Amino acid sequence: MAAQSISTRCCVTGGGPAGMMLGFLLARAGVDVVVLEKHGDFLRDFRGDTIHPSTLELMHELGLLEEFLQQPHHKVDRIGAQIGDSQVRLADLTRLPTTCKFIAFMPQWDFLNFLAAHGRRYRGFHLMVNTQATDLVFDGERVTGVRALHDGAEVEIHADLVVAADGRHSTLRERAGFAVEDVGAPMDVLWMRISRKSGDPADAFGHIEAGRFLIMLDRGDYWQCAYVISKGSADTLMKQPIAGFRRIILDLSPWLGDRVNDLKSWDDVKLLTVAVDRLKKWYRPGLLCIGDAAHAMSPVGGVGINLAVQDAVAAANILYEPLRRHAVTPDDLRKVQARREWPARVTQQIQIFIQNRVISPVLAGTQRPKPPFAVKLSQWFPVLQRIAARVIGVGVRPEHIHTPEAP
Repeated sequence: MAAQSISTRCCVTGGGPAGMMLGFLLARAGVDVVVLEKHGDFLRDFRGDTIHPSTLELMHELGLLEEFLQQPHHKVDRIGAQIGDSQVRLADLTRLPTTCKFIAFMPQWDFLNFLAAHGRRYRGFHLMVNTQATDLVFDGERVTGVRALHDGAEVEIHADLVVAADGRHSTLRERAGFAVEDVGAPMDVLWMRISRKSGDPADAFGHIEAGRFLIMLDRGDYWQCAYVISKGSADTLMKQPIAGFRRIILDLSPWLGDRVNDLKSWDDVKLLTVAVDRLKKWYRPGLLCIGDAAHAMSPVGGVGINLAVQDAVAAANILYEPLRRHAVTPDDLRKVQARREWPARVTQQIQIFIQNRVISPVLAGTQRPKPPFAVKLSQWFPVLQRIAARVIGVGVRPEHIHTPEAP
């Protein structure tokens, strides 16, 4: 039986933040676009649910901010930590030059459903769920589409342009033969949920002790916790009884009390294997990679989602007109990489600096840590906390909406 065949201007693989934002913006600009999402819906346990001020600014530019903030979310405008016996504030977002001066912790499925709902307002937007891209279609050296499984049946989607937004384990970037540069990450992360009470600390919270690093993100009725471990050490740790791990968490945050018993077994703890890498070249004729498919980010700063969204906005700004004219060239794709590669590299270098100069020494340390001089300086001169806020909240080279809304 012949595979079903579909034709479109742009096929986007991956219904995450980058893919959904790009699909929405292209359809809004009058481009026919098909977005492939391998799952049946977005209801999954995402690790990154941070919507930073730069992304909220895009919603403002689209005229959607008020409606967007009606989705379930929790606001954080200051980021603090306890380093040894010192309580410090790391970043103050309240002075950012943005409409929203806070990070919105919003379930990612609500964010993606919001984009999908607004995409469906345009006749050129087509979201195909339960559809996993498996291979590329070539005409000589040019990519002309993708092969996929849709509800178990083979389908071919032919397109002027394929955009791989299918994450750090991208099938399409592997099929395209792109060279991947492994930047390296000395850590992995164990994620878990612990219930929260109204009297708990208000700021996003980190606790750093000798050999131990715990981050706690306020999600309203629970803490989303990240326990940072040395790269590859998860198997050894998770072979021990869960009671020992509960004691570690309680030692770091004793005010949690018996709530650490929310961790009933290791099934309540999920491993995130951290990878930091990037493509040397993001494109070939007919194919472009964006988001984690182009540059996998460390969880440091929680900026991965927002960087992926910025990629999508830049790609839409540069490509919507060539797509409308059936005239996308490799030079157009080169412009996207030229626009977004520098912000990705700078952000990764900041993450690597923090990984190597802060996180690795903490994990290897045996003595109670003290705040680094730069952190002490920011306590003496709080204006310096705005610099960290700018890097986290706005990032390097923020993008703005330049695509029109087609009549």
